[in-house]
Amino acid sequence: MSTKLGIAKDLGEKMLLIAEQGGHYCSKKTDNLCKDCCCQHSSKSRMSRLCCVLRGLDLRMCLFLFLLVPMCTMGVYLHGQKITYFLRPLWEKPPKPFHVIPHYYTENATMESLCKLHGWKVRDYPRRVFDAVLFSNEVDILTLRWQELYPYVTQFVLLESNSTFSGLPKPLVFSANRDKFKFIDPRLTYGTIGGRFKKGENPFVEEAYQRVALDQLLKIAGISDDDLLIMSDVDEIPSRHTIDLLRWCDDTPDVLHLQLKNYIYSFEFLVDNNSWRASIHKYQTGKTRYAHYRQTDDLLADAGWHCSFCFRRISEFIFKMKAYSHNDRVRFSHYLNPKRIQRVICNGADLFDMLPEEYTFKDIIGKMGPVPHSYSAVHLPSFLLANAEEYKFLLPGNCVRESE
Repeated sequence: MSTKLGIAKDLGEKMLLIAEQGGHYCSKKTDNLCKDCCCQHSSKSRMSRLCCVLRGLDLRMCLFLFLLVPMCTMGVYLHGQKITYFLRPLWEKPPKPFHVIPHYYTENATMESLCKLHGWKVRDYPRRVFDAVLFSNEVDILTLRWQELYPYVTQFVLLESNSTFSGLPKPLVFSANRDKFKFIDPRLTYGTIGGRFKKGENPFVEEAYQRVALDQLLKIAGISDDDLLIMSDVDEIPSRHTIDLLRWCDDTPDVLHLQLKNYIYSFEFLVDNNSWRASIHKYQTGKTRYAHYRQTDDLLADAGWHCSFCFRRISEFIFKMKAYSHNDRVRFSHYLNPKRIQRVICNGADLFDMLPEEYTFKDIIGKMGPVPHSYSAVHLPSFLLANAEEYKFLLPGNCVRESE
């Protein structure tokens, strides 16, 4: 009896202690006060329960979590684009392969023999050729392009806007430098178009708007059915012998993409031979539309050069990085730092710190890192080599650019 009274007395004292703490009695047998608090159900005991949970976690695990979460967040923020590009093969299949047409050329061959080698017939007279481009600020590359194509182009057509594709105001650069192109004046149809300056709009919408306007300028230039029309950006330069071949041969495809050697920054950094967006068309009224995407499966091999970001001045690099359709790749302001840009150029690295845009892990891994230096200046545009001192920044061993 005395034992039961002792137990009752202890229990009563314990309940009194709990009552004084403003809680409820916990029937679990434990010597841990915190665990007793965890059994409480009043709103005042929530912090106590949180305390219990935290006490139950290992201190090293807490430190690991507190470090891991911020590190992962920062890693995704800094390198999320790389992760996306690297995993591209998981959700995007490579495009259908082109039907590549072998390209035959030698300086001493007759046009009849060259057409025959390609399985085509020679014409009695050549087709007229129209070269149409949208112009931004590529004065030096435009000079190389027009000098290369001059012997075989009937009419040069150039459209310039006071807006970049990204909606930024820009000066009329060609108009300001027109004196440099006097040799082309008799064959030039030049037009300007006002930008729409719509903030936040997809840059490809403005680009498409300007390409539609170029269609109208071609009509003003006098293009007609069966004329050849070159559709390519300024820095996608067909070789002159390619254009001469296509204007003299019959039975060629109505639409033909041109495979170009793909360079970056200058002819020192050969990326690959896979540039294909340039194309040449037999013009058809009401059907032919100026575009810069895949329009056929036919691809003529080794038909010229694509020299991307091949500028003389660092300021021109910065302008294009902010102006062109992929300006969203400038994710951090330090990408536009002139010293960084100069270092990237000389290393053959990527201006936007991106992984290669490929469709297989093999190709992505194979092209990771800087583009190897090339020391060949063979089979380049003839005007470039004839004026090597003026354009030495485009030749191997001359990666340093002018600052202004």
